[in-house]
Amino acid sequence: MVYVTLAGAIISEILATTSMKYSEGFSRLWPSLGTVLGYVVAFVLLAKTLKTMDVGTAYAIWSGAGTAVVAAIGMVFLGEAASAARIVGVLLVIAGVVVLNLGGATH
Repeated sequence: MVYVTLAGAIISEILATTSMKYSEGFSRLWPSLGTVLGYVVAFVLLAKTLKTMDVGTAYAIWSGAGTAVVAAIGMVFLGEAASAARIVGVLLVIAGVVVLNLGGATH
């Protein structure tokens, strides 16, 4: 169940960050509210996750997965450059999360 809660935190963070892109510096109401709500939900779910999961593992998964997915959204849907260096960078983030998980996740 802890991974379901963490997945919810990751999805909320991804939606919040994507909404922030569309908020145009918090000058548009609905994307701005989506950003705030998404981050509140993300942090509440992350806090619940930390009750039973090591902080290093949880944060690595949360931030790594969020970073990788938001970078992919930028490249696929928002017209950001999909250079080889960026793709390798995303793969390295994912590899780092995997290594941290293999190295001692206790829950």
